[in-house]
Amino acid sequence: MRLVPFLTAILVTVGLYLLVFERDELMAFAKAETTTPATEETTSPPAGQPAPNAMRVVVLRSDASEIDSAVVLRGQTRAIRQVDVRSETTSTVLSEPKRKGAFVTAGDMLCELDPGTRPAQLAEAKARKAQAESSMPEAQARLEEAKARLEEALINNNAAQKLAETGYASETRRISTQAAVSSAEAGIKSAEAGLETSRASIEAATAAVAAAQREIDRLTIEAPFQGLLESDTAELGSLMQPGSLCATIIQLNPIKVVGYVPETAVNRVQVGALAGAELATGLQVQGRVTFLSRSADPNTRTFEVEITVDNPELLIRDGQTATIAISSDGAKAHRLPQSALTLNNDGKLGVRTVGPGNVVAFVPVEVVRDTPLGVWLTGLPETADVIVVGQDFVIEGVTVEPTWREASE
Repeated sequence: MRLVPFLTAILVTVGLYLLVFERDELMAFAKAETTTPATEETTSPPAGQPAPNAMRVVVLRSDASEIDSAVVLRGQTRAIRQVDVRSETTSTVLSEPKRKGAFVTAGDMLCELDPGTRPAQLAEAKARKAQAESSMPEAQARLEEAKARLEEALINNNAAQKLAETGYASETRRISTQAAVSSAEAGIKSAEAGLETSRASIEAATAAVAAAQREIDRLTIEAPFQGLLESDTAELGSLMQPGSLCATIIQLNPIKVVGYVPETAVNRVQVGALAGAELATGLQVQGRVTFLSRSADPNTRTFEVEITVDNPELLIRDGQTATIAISSDGAKAHRLPQSALTLNNDGKLGVRTVGPGNVVAFVPVEVVRDTPLGVWLTGLPETADVIVVGQDFVIEGVTVEPTWREASE
């Protein structure tokens, strides 16, 4: 028969369930069962003495201390600027390459390209511009001449009309003078059109000169800012096309230290706050917060923060790991062993304390800083009696028998 092992497994399962998920109810039931009935004669313990069956725990009396509640993060260094300098035209490289690691200043030549026929195209554009500009005086003279003819035609037409009204001129003459006025007006419109054509020719020629000059300027690729070459410049004789890489430049002074703040601590970080960082090499630097993201990373729910640090000797490199501490307002906190932390039935982080009458209470806390000597916690009163041994074996409301431990132990 296999009935006995089956029943044994069921009893063990039920016992584990009650012990893990119904611990509070089980302990309360056990306490009620062990309590002596009121009808029986009992001897109560003296006032201030724990019950004979009280749980023994170790209690630490902790006093709050003022600490600088700095926000500590993990991050890395990042160049303040990094750019890939690329070609904007097609040609071959004429200059010798500069090797990576070289220091360059703004305006230094990185790559020089073969001009080809571009100088001739520029000269042709300038000649067309000169030709267009030379036609402008002639067009203006034609317009002035047309205006003079119109003025003369208006005078003749006015005189012919007055003579025709008095009978001293024929109707044919009057019609002839009117035709002359219309012809002069048409001449003005033609001269104005010619002048606009000359102006348009000059503007087109000017644009052609600027385009040809811009194409020549693209033959010299210069450094946009002061920094270090992170790669060799393009090799002599290589063909460059629009978008081809000439060189990569980074600027390391100043340099950024980038970290990510959890959403629980983002309100404790302010732009302009003093911050420090310790690199993996042991180098310690200081700077200030210059950027705090307003949008959280969708995957980690953290906010990017940047600290700008001076790096005149270029001792800090791009991509080094750093531990960041951002200063924040000070606060009262207790330093307790990390083992004293526990969770209540709702999953809240806290510690269990001993109150009046040696009764256990649960106090929610917040971790401010983690150190090798313990964790700094807020949420406790100025002085608190914290259970540091046995806190996971008692619940709120039970009476315990405390053993006191010094804070230095």
